[in-house]
Amino acid sequence: MPTFDDVRAQPAAVRTLRAAVQRDRVASAYLFDGPNGVGKQRAALALASALLCPQSPGRGCGTCETCRRIASGNHPDVRLFLPREEGDRNLKVERIREEILPFSQFAPFEARAALAIFPEADVSFPAHHAEAANALLKTLEEPRPRVHFVLLASRPDQLLQTIRSRCQRVRFQRLPDRTLLQILEESGAPEAEREAAATLADGRADLALRFAVDGAGKRLVELALRVDQAVEEARSGLLLELGDELAKHEDRALVLDTLATFYRDVAAAAAGLDDDALRFRRDAARIRERAAQLGAARAAARAEALRHAQRDIDANASAQLVLESLLLTLRSAA
Repeated sequence: MPTFDDVRAQPAAVRTLRAAVQRDRVASAYLFDGPNGVGKQRAALALASALLCPQSPGRGCGTCETCRRIASGNHPDVRLFLPREEGDRNLKVERIREEILPFSQFAPFEARAALAIFPEADVSFPAHHAEAANALLKTLEEPRPRVHFVLLASRPDQLLQTIRSRCQRVRFQRLPDRTLLQILEESGAPEAEREAAATLADGRADLALRFAVDGAGKRLVELALRVDQAVEEARSGLLLELGDELAKHEDRALVLDTLATFYRDVAAAAAGLDDDALRFRRDAARIRERAAQLGAARAAARAEALRHAQRDIDANASAQLVLESLLLTLRSAA
């Protein structure tokens, strides 16, 4: 069971939460804002342990029966409400009425506090599905004593402003490469894959672990570079084929993010930054070559176009159409 001591490289967030517990000033609702894979859910469970642990009140011991039940998801006063697996993945208003509202009305059941934790709250309650978001908002507006809501979001702007305004915001930063390398070593990731995986993960432990498995990171980079090459060649048929491949790719968002990182590196190199400042340090020669060809402004424009494309897809636009348009936009920024 994680305690605050197990939340890595997030000193400001941990300091805020510890102080709130020690002063008995824990907010009725929190918004943990930051990228995925940086410890937000670990911190939420650590907060639960600090509030509920009978062996070490205010800190959490991580080993008692209460802490073990929290970690295993078997404590009635600590519930994780995940997004749906199907469709847009947003939570339906019926589930809010049948599960979340009763929990908020009757908890805590056996401890002195209760927590409702929402991993990917920006997916569960996006602003464009306002009915569920408004149902949650009503609950946040009428909090009961000792019932706390913790919303985790990598894109908090996807939540209704009224929801964000009801929550105390706690920011989580990307993890430094040295922390990612430690996590990869502890996980038993192949040593040959660790540096590249940490570099590409851009501060996210979940991505670093994925990239270190079976050369997944290298394949992702190869696909991103293939897209860049196709854009340069400007062959319409190849661009359409790539648009279709990307639309069907199971890691489409990661491919787009990797390509955006590549273009940010190109812009940085064109602006005169050293190789140590690049995420794609292993491909520094390619980065320098593309920087000479594109220049900082055009490379930055490509990175921005990729960001907008992912935003449009997140808003339920047709991935196929968005990606075809994106590739043409990238070409126009050549």
